[in-house]
Amino acid sequence: MTSVVEFESKRLARLKWACRRGMLELDVLLLPFVEQAFDQLSYDDKVVFERLLTADDPDLFAWFMGHQECKDKEFASMIARVLTSVKIR
Repeated sequence: MTSVVEFESKRLARLKWACRRGMLELDVLLLPFVEQAFDQLSYDDKVVFERLLTADDPDLFAWFMGHQECKDKEFASMIARVLTSVKIR
């Protein structure tokens, strides 16, 4: 049986891998956010962030760079949170 600690460790490793998008602009936003802020998110926000990572790279790039408005309100809120978190650090 897998413990909660093991589960969270594997979850974090999967997230870090998913944050390596191959686009430097996304990598420098997503990976630091996971490493520094993901643990403090509520359960619901963690789910939103994980869902956000399933979006296509061109969409993520357009949303994070402000080239296109994200129509999904949960995604838009998480994108703002990531951008704020990374700018503060």
